[in-house]
Amino acid sequence: MKITYIHHSAFYVETESACLLFDYFKGTLPEIPDNKPLYIFASHRHPDHFAPIVFDVAAAHPDTKIILSSDIWRKRVPEDQKENTVFLDPAKTWEDGLLTVETFKSTDEGVAFWCQVDGREIYHAGDLNHWYWDGEDEQWNKDMTEAYRKEIKKMHGRTADVAFLPLDPRQEQYFYLGIDDFMKEADAKRIFPMHFWGDYTMGARLKALPCSEPYREKIVEIKCEGETFEC
Repeated sequence: MKITYIHHSAFYVETESACLLFDYFKGTLPEIPDNKPLYIFASHRHPDHFAPIVFDVAAAHPDTKIILSSDIWRKRVPEDQKENTVFLDPAKTWEDGLLTVETFKSTDEGVAFWCQVDGREIYHAGDLNHWYWDGEDEQWNKDMTEAYRKEIKKMHGRTADVAFLPLDPRQEQYFYLGIDDFMKEADAKRIFPMHFWGDYTMGARLKALPCSEPYREKIVEIKCEGETFEC
């Protein structure tokens, strides 16, 4: 399985039989082979996760399915792409014989995706994260903690081959909470930070924390857009 970091929370994944593109709104795409189906995902409608450019990508590929969170307005989909587009609410499962997709409710907007293809497990959190903020109302932060932990508890005991998880520097000292909670409830063989707003030090910062010791070697340090990894 080949992973390419594109930009922000956008990743391209190529497996033996399929290509998956997550939360693409800008950046340089790798060459996508015509002999494999392409699945394009958008976790929610925020402009740093979804943009109409995905429909141009779909139109250029002969076999594409577009999988969108249900909070994205249907009128955004071009007429010629509507039959290739699926809208998913949280807590739903969709499959086509090759790919199985499960959705989880985000703690912000939209959904997270847990995908199974070619015997591989791929988790993309979207904005499902422990959004704990310094200076935020104390009750709001407590409610966020409860909501996030309640949702990821549904993944208890599961292991992703790769997990794309937010690591947002804007949260300051609380930046690690989402990944740390996830790794206490579920597991991932490789952790790819995302949503780090161009701060490529975030992976190293997480590795430096004592709490990351049990999963430190699984954290991938992304250094630039277009970087590729074999998993």
